[in-house]
Amino acid sequence: MEIKLLDASYKTSDTLYNDFLEDQIISNESYFSNDIITIMDAPDFPIYMAQKNEEERNKLFFEAFRVLGEVYLQMDRDIHLDERFWHSLLLTHKRDFILEHYPEVKLDEKTFKNIVLKKFDWENYIYKSVLATQYVIDHTSDSNEKLRYFNLIVDNLDLFNYIIKYEIFRNGQFLINVLDIIDELDLSKVLKAKIKNRSDLGKDERVGRRVIFEFNKSYPIVLSPMLDKEELKPLFLENLEKYIGRAEEIDLTIV
Repeated sequence: MEIKLLDASYKTSDTLYNDFLEDQIISNESYFSNDIITIMDAPDFPIYMAQKNEEERNKLFFEAFRVLGEVYLQMDRDIHLDERFWHSLLLTHKRDFILEHYPEVKLDEKTFKNIVLKKFDWENYIYKSVLATQYVIDHTSDSNEKLRYFNLIVDNLDLFNYIIKYEIFRNGQFLINVLDIIDELDLSKVLKAKIKNRSDLGKDERVGRRVIFEFNKSYPIVLSPMLDKEELKPLFLENLEKYIGRAEEIDLTIV
């Protein structure tokens, strides 16, 4: 299968959205560069998991992890981490799939861009799924261990988002170490808790976000991404205690 890559100007096009709806992109050469990527297969998988129902959202993530691991991550890293590849694939080969599973893209261009043309970073669901799958596959070949880590990721998605948000923590071993610490000490509920009565923090601050923030603040004095799990654990708990150890300033509401 050949994927014609879009020209760099596609993001600023005034006609792209309507042409997508009218199925006029493939036939319009002006959208494309001369670059072509050849791949063996391009199966459908969930590309957007903003569902409020946690059980349904988790099912979609697991389906994405499966398909990405079996097919897309077999491609070169330069392909499966390339924004232009994904946007080109979605616009040229996944139109019917998108319209069927995400019909809200027909409502307005903003929704379309949020689902289909989202910047390929920590807020993009394909990006999240690619990194999660890559990190777990790189760490273990045991199917039960893979399942455990995938469950920990979807159960601690907010924390995972903040880990991959920071480039210095975009490190598979760091993520695995953090997930193991959470699992061993049963910290998921605490880390997902909202922080209240702290006017110096944001309106929707979570304990886990602040733990990662503290690691970021101490870097490079503390090279946390390079530490092994047993070295990382006391530092993780030290950062955690900054937000749960002062009861008069914090209200841990589990949501």
